[in-house]
Amino acid sequence: MNRFFDPGSVAILGASNDPAKWGFWLSAGALQGTGRRRVYLINSRVASIQSEPTFASFADLPETPELLVISIPGTGVAAVVGEALAAGVTAFLIISSRVPGAADLAERIVSAGARLIGPSSLGVVDSGNDLLLAWGNFTPGSLAVVTQSGQLGTEIATLSARSGLGISRFASIGGQSDVRAAEILNTLVDDADTTQVVLYLESFTGGSALVSAMQALRAAGKPTMILTTGQSDAGARLAKSHTGSLTSAMDTVDAACRAAGAIRLSTPGEAVELAGFLGTSWLPAGKRIAIISDSGGQGAIAADRAESHGLRVNVLDAATSDRIAEHLPQAGHIDNPIDLDGAGEADLSVHSRLVAELLADEAIDAVILSGYFGCYGEDIPSLLDAELAEVGQLGDTVRSHRKPLIVHSMSADSPAVAALWENSIPVYTSIESVMRVVAGASFYASHAGRITEALERSGPVTPWGTGYTAARDTISAAGVPVPQALTVRRGTELAETMAGSDLTPPFVLKAGWPAHKTELEAIALGLSDATALEHAYTEMVARLGEGEYIVEEMDTRGEAVEILVGGRQDENFGPIVMVGAGGTETELYGDTWLELAPVTHAEALDMVSRLTCYRLLTGWRGRRPADLDELAEIIVSVSRLVAGSNEIQEVEINPVRVTPDGALAVDALVVTNRDEEDDGSTDDDSDSSGITDSPDSDDDGNGDKESR
Repeated sequence: MNRFFDPGSVAILGASNDPAKWGFWLSAGALQGTGRRRVYLINSRVASIQSEPTFASFADLPETPELLVISIPGTGVAAVVGEALAAGVTAFLIISSRVPGAADLAERIVSAGARLIGPSSLGVVDSGNDLLLAWGNFTPGSLAVVTQSGQLGTEIATLSARSGLGISRFASIGGQSDVRAAEILNTLVDDADTTQVVLYLESFTGGSALVSAMQALRAAGKPTMILTTGQSDAGARLAKSHTGSLTSAMDTVDAACRAAGAIRLSTPGEAVELAGFLGTSWLPAGKRIAIISDSGGQGAIAADRAESHGLRVNVLDAATSDRIAEHLPQAGHIDNPIDLDGAGEADLSVHSRLVAELLADEAIDAVILSGYFGCYGEDIPSLLDAELAEVGQLGDTVRSHRKPLIVHSMSADSPAVAALWENSIPVYTSIESVMRVVAGASFYASHAGRITEALERSGPVTPWGTGYTAARDTISAAGVPVPQALTVRRGTELAETMAGSDLTPPFVLKAGWPAHKTELEAIALGLSDATALEHAYTEMVARLGEGEYIVEEMDTRGEAVEILVGGRQDENFGPIVMVGAGGTETELYGDTWLELAPVTHAEALDMVSRLTCYRLLTGWRGRRPADLDELAEIIVSVSRLVAGSNEIQEVEINPVRVTPDGALAVDALVVTNRDEEDDGSTDDDSDSSGITDSPDSDDDGNGDKESR
């Protein structure tokens, strides 16, 4: 990667004197680094560009450049790449768009042992190495930007410059035809100029490498903020399982962020806002905040916005409240929020005195000062010195307590506002920005990342045969408790199967192949004895046809909460485990949480605690609490099953019935990626994954069955 960010020599093919052309900006930027590297401008039509001599062609260069930047019409790119490869160029930055056969060109470059950023790159910048190969001006600073969208990346760079952060390194990677985001992120871990990173991606191909790179950045103390767009098409898989259909691509990215110790945001503005905070202040230890305002209205709105972002505006404890009252003897409201009620105008020092009292309270993680502060010296010049002195006192206070103070000021650029930033006190003109930043910082502080255990992947784990029986056997072998059961196979009488059985009624009868049995009436519950079981079996076979049927002991325990536990292979990030509200209303509730797999027992418990239905498990309306530890063990088992198999694509257990006396999986689905094909010669035509709607579903021998 050093060839892209600090080459010893660079050539610009398509250099230009026209400020409306890419070649002008690339040339101007490259020439700013002539004190560090040799720069060659290639243009056959003019003798000089920006007062520098040009070369008519690549062949005329006096040496082979380490980095070749190409900004010519796309149709001419392939030819010059061939010439450059023959000459020994090892790094290509292709700005050109609409390059014919771009994928083949990238493969050609890589096969020759060279590397490529582009095509359709907006360029690269490294402020510390005097490298500017992009359109526009970039203010040097501490924020690195890696982006698939060049234009969005320049927006981030512009906002970063306005905020005073500036850019350390910028890389527009386009479609990642060769160099991927993870490789560039890894270069930032030891980059002395970079303190924070913003990453914009539209494709998370190679997601595991991205997670590892972001974990390394977190370990180096460099926050990573992610922007992305798009929704998942997983809804198309609803006929197979809920595990994929109930969560979106964003849910998976968020799980990856939690594992990596990164944070996903929604807009460039949000990213730069948070970067300003993270580069200035201390992280809050939690979500408990105190609000000081010189306006009752502003304080009330601040409290409302805080709670909408998940922050907690708790009542002050008695000791703190008493100390606050000593500083505000005339105030009518000294709870949280605290209304100064004119005390600030009477004595500016009240701000630092109150902040000191609140930051000293162990039950407060951050303090918000909202209102007029920052405007005194701007509106009343005679108060400027006093306001600046108060800013200095506030700075001493936050440094002493190492807790964040954030100011919402009605001024954007007063001397006091500038001084606040210099004293490690972030300032924003919008209370919404303040609360969004504090919530983001709190999230970042509480998600330091985790290393998922790398399990050795095993071969086949499911027998070839009937769907539900195979699924039961698979999850049972993984340690998931299931009811006692018998399988009635095709050609076998129910009475014959049940003869000598020690199953205890009431019974449940299930057809083994449908993924979702309720919709097809492929399940009969509460069969009180053998006669009721026989009647249900006869009716079901007459309606659904011959196939595999399962008789189970029915779980009749009271106070049960139905939970879904699932796992799947994500095409980008690998194994995922999910927990959610289960039962036949699973889609209605959409109450789920997922993490990268495998997870530990403690992590599984945390997943369950994130669910809205969690309260049902902890003693809702006088119920006894459910056995959360056994539920957590089932989640752990499913996570390890998916993470440790080369074969399993999805596992869904719905529901797991969780009671105070334990947990039991009473239905399951396993989807595999086997390339074996059912040639119709076996006695069982049903899908081995249990996901077809009929035991006699057709298979044309081309691997088109739903299990494929």
